[in-house]
Amino acid sequence: MLEATLAQLEGLVADLLQQNQTLIDNCQQLEQQLRQAKDENDALQMAALEQEEQQSATLARLQALVQRAGASSAA
Repeated sequence: MLEATLAQLEGLVADLLQQNQTLIDNCQQLEQQLRQAKDENDALQMAALEQEEQQSATLARLQALVQRAGASSAA
């Protein structure tokens, strides 16, 4: 009976070790995906900031044109 219990425990430990390795592998894969997502997020934020700067510059140019057009039609 003790031998059967020990064999059972050995089997359970082996199963747990395998499950642990699977979880470690999954965790490493998720960490890699998280790093990639963070890198992509950083790139998207930079692109959004650059686009916002371009839009601000375009808006300023349009406002200047409208002012010039308004000034010339008033004259």
